[in-house]
Amino acid sequence: MNRKIIPAVALAAVLVPAATAPAVSAAPTAARAYVDTRARDCAGSGSGCRPGIVVHHWHRRGAQARGVGWVYASREGVRSGTARWLVKKPGGTWKTGGDWKRATRVGSHMETSWGRDGHTGPKYPRNTRICVEFRGLTTKACVTLK
Repeated sequence: MNRKIIPAVALAAVLVPAATAPAVSAAPTAARAYVDTRARDCAGSGSGCRPGIVVHHWHRRGAQARGVGWVYASREGVRSGTARWLVKKPGGTWKTGGDWKRATRVGSHMETSWGRDGHTGPKYPRNTRICVEFRGLTTKACVTLK
């Protein structure tokens, strides 16, 4: 049976990589003290994400600090690319969050990521902005840590 993938479904698959998605299980009481969130954005014009971002961030209930577990960057319609992520604390200036990293080709898009699952990684204040940029592309995809 020959089926075509609906573009919206393909986009969702790009923005939520299976390799970085944590497994859902019954969490012990201590683990419920954390709120885990995925923030995503798709920037640029035309079809596909040029670029796209997904950020897994977490925090303890009531806390103002947000921990960033991983950052995922994707870009459609190219055969090669290098990306990095940037961070801007409220009232601050843009800083590099992750070094330039070569993206790998997966089907019709390029992707790369930094970090790992779990409650690990750097902590930032609430309302911090995180963006991904690809070398040679002026458009950035950004999310705000709520």
